[in-house]
Amino acid sequence: MSADESTDAASTREYDVVIVGGGPAGCSTGVFTAREGLDTVIFDRGRSSLRQCAHLENYLGFPAGIDIETFYDLAHDHAKTAGCDVVADLVESVTRATDGGFVVETQEDRTVHAARVVAATRYGSEYLKPLDDADEMFVTHSHGGEEHEHFDRTYADRDGRTPIEGLYVASPVEKVSEQAILAAGHGALVGRHVVGDARREEGYWDEIAERIDWLRRERARDDEWGDRERWREYFQNNLPDDHGLSEDKLDELREQEIDDRLDAYVTDDEIDQRKQQAHDAILESLDTDRIRAYLDRVDDTGDS
Repeated sequence: MSADESTDAASTREYDVVIVGGGPAGCSTGVFTAREGLDTVIFDRGRSSLRQCAHLENYLGFPAGIDIETFYDLAHDHAKTAGCDVVADLVESVTRATDGGFVVETQEDRTVHAARVVAATRYGSEYLKPLDDADEMFVTHSHGGEEHEHFDRTYADRDGRTPIEGLYVASPVEKVSEQAILAAGHGALVGRHVVGDARREEGYWDEIAERIDWLRRERARDDEWGDRERWREYFQNNLPDDHGLSEDKLDELREQEIDDRLDAYVTDDEIDQRKQQAHDAILESLDTDRIRAYLDRVDDTGDS
């Protein structure tokens, strides 16, 4: 059952990653974590900085800009396709679980347990206050003769990690959160580090814990790298002396990693198929009347 279906006030759900905020930073983080197999949910309800934008004009890939509604739909569709649950609910508190990880409670009485939490909301970080035992997360400043408290945008390091193990911040982070494309890029960076930390916990060593999410052309691969024995030799030569893994665990991790490396190569037919699927997904997000009008204009002018 997905988190969307968990409406019972007493229901609970276990996730590897909870992301608070479904804007560019949160969705980008979720795409990276879910694609690597981490069970991920994105909670998205609350004050959104991007929804205050009249028209998004500087996001790469949209030459005429993109309206905010369509951009949000595309971002959420991408996160869902990657494997995320996207839930319209407001996170009210994040606390430490007694057995490790976190307990996330929402406005609609959902209770979610997660190994890792990613903050991705430029505004409204009050849900993190239960974690602020050291009084380091929030800062106060005076404005108009009154004192205001807000989340410290320097609390996380440049990789999104915080002093609290398992808590990451994709937003707000200083000036990175001020432009959608920067927020998305930082969200991707944080997502990679979340994945890397999860893989390190599983037993992978630093050299391969944070790998590149990248598809390669099958015809560009040297024949030797299609052979499992060549990959086994590679990992044996690059295995740290202090890996501390049993033979069985080492074999499990190595073979899974080889599977993933081999699956990253796609044939020309698969590339063509993915291209068609990508175009179809974009078309589904567009207004049908606009598509018809464009086709009529092409027919009339003969342009292609």
